[in-house]
Amino acid sequence: MNPPPPSATQTGAPPSSPRQVPSCHEGGASLAPTGAPVIALAGTPNVGKSTLFNALTGARRTMGNWPGTTVEVGRGAWRPRTGTAYDLVDLPGAYSLDATSPDEELTRDLVVTDEAHRPDVVVLVADSAHLSRSLYLLSELRERAQRVIVALTMTDVASRRGIRVDPDRLAAAVGVPVVALDPRARRGLAALADAIERDLAAPHTAPRQLGPRHDGDPLARADERFAWIDACVDAAVDRQATARRSWSDRVDAVVMHRLAGPLVLMAVMWVVFQITTTVAAPLQDALDRWVSGPLTDGANTLLAGAPTLVHGLIVHGIIAGVGMLLTFVPLMALMFLLLALLEDSGYMARAAVVADRTMRAMGLPGRAFLPLIVGFGCNVPAIAATRVLTGARQRVLTALLVPFTSCSARLTVYVMLATTFFEEWAGTVVFAMYLLSILLIVGVGFALRRTLWRTMGTEPLLLDLPAYQRPTIRVMTSVTWMRLKGFLRTASGIVVATVCVVWLLQAVPVKGSAALGETAIEDSAYAAVAGTLAPAFAPAGFNQWEATGALVTGFVAKEAVISSWAQTYAVSDAEQGADTPLGQNIRRDFEASSGGHPVPAVLAFMAFLLAYTPCVATLAAQRREIGLRWAVFGVGMQLAVAWTLAVVVFQLGKLFW
Repeated sequence: MNPPPPSATQTGAPPSSPRQVPSCHEGGASLAPTGAPVIALAGTPNVGKSTLFNALTGARRTMGNWPGTTVEVGRGAWRPRTGTAYDLVDLPGAYSLDATSPDEELTRDLVVTDEAHRPDVVVLVADSAHLSRSLYLLSELRERAQRVIVALTMTDVASRRGIRVDPDRLAAAVGVPVVALDPRARRGLAALADAIERDLAAPHTAPRQLGPRHDGDPLARADERFAWIDACVDAAVDRQATARRSWSDRVDAVVMHRLAGPLVLMAVMWVVFQITTTVAAPLQDALDRWVSGPLTDGANTLLAGAPTLVHGLIVHGIIAGVGMLLTFVPLMALMFLLLALLEDSGYMARAAVVADRTMRAMGLPGRAFLPLIVGFGCNVPAIAATRVLTGARQRVLTALLVPFTSCSARLTVYVMLATTFFEEWAGTVVFAMYLLSILLIVGVGFALRRTLWRTMGTEPLLLDLPAYQRPTIRVMTSVTWMRLKGFLRTASGIVVATVCVVWLLQAVPVKGSAALGETAIEDSAYAAVAGTLAPAFAPAGFNQWEATGALVTGFVAKEAVISSWAQTYAVSDAEQGADTPLGQNIRRDFEASSGGHPVPAVLAFMAFLLAYTPCVATLAAQRREIGLRWAVFGVGMQLAVAWTLAVVVFQLGKLFW
């Protein structure tokens, strides 16, 4: 009855809420000790550790590197009703303490070798439906950790499969406290707090061996562990025969089918983007009217007697730039909510398996898809997630491909341009950009594998599939709020800084004799720098300096693209006494620069935006993970791919539009 290794086709592993990752460009936070007892959550992947962590901490998570490592862990404060405060650490998932990746090395070192940072209690989160898989890790932890408590999750999933785990009998068999809980419904959390408090108050007992040591024979040692696991399962688990194929298996037969699976995935993506662009549009328009109307008018009234520089910075700089970013809050909130629904339901793991088949067919490493999935939220944590890969060459290759994943910051630009130029087809156009992102990953990955990485082997994607479940409003809203808050916190800081720099460049005259802050924008330093780069984009149909200037600020962060556009046109309109909507200004300039082909020109712009360097934070993450030489190579490759793609899109598009 040895526990089988996880595979991409196994289903029914316990669900866990999506692991919270920093929003775009968010740096790692300090993980300095607080003096409270440290409780570490350990377990195999997808057993519900993050769900339990969020339930205990109220989803207040700090991300940062563990001291002495480059691996990020989640950390938060937990204060149960008993009144005792705990410092909670969510460790990376690990099947065994025999580490094969940096993530697993952290888990091993923390409970085995690192005396300075060893937790006071290790809570092993165990899957009731696949108990034997979790017990292997427990067999190692109980020998080496000071104090271990087992938290049984997903007992309802196990029950539907005819499996019942008796916590008392299991505790007697394994020799450590066992608590059954349901973090999604917040049941059993008080019992877990009581168990931890009792364990900390009890005298310390030395770690126990399973039996005679077999230091020179790892196979004999493994056999001993499996025999112990079998005995524990036999003592604590009652099984009932279930002849019918489960509902989850019937759904997986469709969504993971070799032919139907990709079609289902594309249909789901299309529906998500269609709902996002359709539902969010009225809310965006309302916010836009408020920013350009009452907010701007009020600022003009308050600053009527202020110096020109101060008035211009606040009204045409900060309000125009940051205000435009705020209009996309409904869009981002809805997108995060829909993604949380897919993640909480268990579908996103199936999507990873479906896409992995295509990647392996192109010769790419299967596990590389996990960081790439993260990249569609933000490229920065996706670069950090390459640490799950076992080989250095795989990590470098994947880190070079991550920037081609279309992060959420790019989405705001897609939606603005798509709604301006394509109206009712906006959702389909945004969906097409994400398909293009996937094609770029596959195409560039294929090219790199056939050139620089010809001798690199591949490995399959090993993934526990969580059971399908009904998404809960509490989990979805919590995840949505955390991601939206992180997006606004980090994006607003970047946008404000960029807006101030852009406004200063727009206020500095390089032509004529106008004073600082009174020069025409086309005579400013900003226009001069952007105009120098503009001719390079003539073959792509957008050689106006306003567009190239937005791309330059986009190198800092893609959130700044729309803000710099809005700021530029706000200054221009103020000079001309006009109040033209941003979309009309952009459409007018694309019409002029493309020679009457604005549709292929804007598609080319969006393609370039997709493929060139995402932001300086991603570049810094690449430098940290794969070194400066590969990071610089990546920037050059991205610019070359982006320019070539934009030119091809425009030149071919002119044949049809």
